[in-house]
Amino acid sequence: MSVSDGDARRTALQAHEDRVLMKHGAGGRAMRRLIEETLAAGFADMAVDGIGLSAFDDGAAIRVGDQWLVVTTDSHVVKPVFFPGGDIGRLSVAGTVNDLAMMGATEPLGLTCAVILEEGYLRSDLEKVHRSMLEAALEAGAPIVTGDTKVMGRGEIDGIVLNTTGVAMTRHVVSDAGLRPGDRIILTGTVGDHGIALMAARRGFGLDADLRSDVAPLNSLIRAAMAAAAGGITAMKDPTRGGVASALHEMAQKAGVGILVREELVPIRDVVRATAEILGLDPLHIANEGKAVIGVAAESADAVLAALRAHPLGADAAIVGECVTEHPRKVVLDTGFGRRLLAEPEGEPLPRIC
Repeated sequence: MSVSDGDARRTALQAHEDRVLMKHGAGGRAMRRLIEETLAAGFADMAVDGIGLSAFDDGAAIRVGDQWLVVTTDSHVVKPVFFPGGDIGRLSVAGTVNDLAMMGATEPLGLTCAVILEEGYLRSDLEKVHRSMLEAALEAGAPIVTGDTKVMGRGEIDGIVLNTTGVAMTRHVVSDAGLRPGDRIILTGTVGDHGIALMAARRGFGLDADLRSDVAPLNSLIRAAMAAAAGGITAMKDPTRGGVASALHEMAQKAGVGILVREELVPIRDVVRATAEILGLDPLHIANEGKAVIGVAAESADAVLAALRAHPLGADAAIVGECVTEHPRKVVLDTGFGRRLLAEPEGEPLPRIC
């Protein structure tokens, strides 16, 4: 290879690195780097009386008297818009309600909703999305109190984009950075359902299987767990883009602990496991929209698990691991035949998952 060829390749690589790629919106390392290096720069340094942007948590928590105002926002660009088990409307409400719940705020004061539509979008489809949003809002007890609507030209946007912002008050904030050695790790249900259902619908696999998204507002489930723990819940995160693996890595890195996960204890539906194997995917890397990862003090773990299993959304909850002092900031998977580091995904294997 000539010097000029090497220079050309380096120039091409630099030009590639200067572009935003699909992986930068997929919830893994690439997205975190983009946010830290670009979008959060400066803002993360601004003083906040509470948990601000620098924490890179599921939302912000601002002290108001003896309580905390929790605020979160999320944009939704899922493809397809309608999928087995839900649609972009249900997803937009559940996703924001769940981000509030992950910080201990389980009773939303209200949500905002901004709708961006492509010219020519079917009103009948918009009405379906609206009905799903209304049903999810009623289910979660989360009224939509204000919003905004914009229409873009044909080809300027892909159908519909929704943004929802949620606010809530809580007396006890839960950070995703609070894990401690000895804490148990609980998954509130089976993993991989949302991502696999969307992948099957998008690619038209035609599988004779019941693949359905798990999308659901979790605030009542988390409320029950918190009530059972009496302060014993130390950290929470919803394993959306990047799946359980990404959530665990972020929690371990922030807390400076190691996390040991026992693979045989991770709840996975047989049909999801089989489909993931066919596609060469790891269910721990696949997005979920109705599950939570919860860190719990060892003495509270059984009580929290019982409370979760007594709730319809937590019937498959399981203690899947624990926090350890070994391998700080790493996630170790015990396969039953040995142990290995669980890789953190660079990005979600299926873009536009939520």
